[in-house]
Amino acid sequence: MSTVGRPKEHNETTASKLLAAAERVVETEGQDALSVRRIAAEAETTTRAVYSLFGSREGLLAALGTRAFQLLGASVSALPATKNSAADLVEAGLVFRAFAVEHRSLFALAVQRTLTAPQVAAGLRPAQTEALPDLRAAIERLEADGLLGGRPIRNVVYEFHALCEGLAAVELRGLMPQGEEEGLWRDALTALVAGFRAATMTAARP
Repeated sequence: MSTVGRPKEHNETTASKLLAAAERVVETEGQDALSVRRIAAEAETTTRAVYSLFGSREGLLAALGTRAFQLLGASVSALPATKNSAADLVEAGLVFRAFAVEHRSLFALAVQRTLTAPQVAAGLRPAQTEALPDLRAAIERLEADGLLGGRPIRNVVYEFHALCEGLAAVELRGLMPQGEEEGLWRDALTALVAGFRAATMTAARP
């Protein structure tokens, strides 16, 4: 006689509710306000569910950071590819902006990591690595179109990310003119993408 396995007591639905609750708490009160008991209550479940799904408070934070990279990677992946690889890369940067603005706590936790414990940050590396292929693919298209001038793709990935992170940090501190944020992002990203080729050509001069 066959037996049917017991359904998991805590499933992906519970995990999603816990992560959503954790993001709300971190967004409004900061990482210090995050506790297993608090998040269990916010998600209307038990502390046992948190420990079962994430192992610890640090595991919950690592999962929250992983969610950040999953959201960002999925958004970049969803962008349509056009015949203009340079414009497509600029759009990828604007996707980064949307993520940072809409998920400020996740941006601080996973990308900036200024208040993120070392053990939590270490747990984010696999998710960060998995989020990069679509950005790298967009940059490879730029190279195929002859717009990198021989610059290493690896370097361009870091440089592009650095500009996006810097622009996001400035905007989130309220240091950009209100209503002009997207335009400033687009201008800066367009200049960077154009400069990849121009800088290489300048360096090649005798």
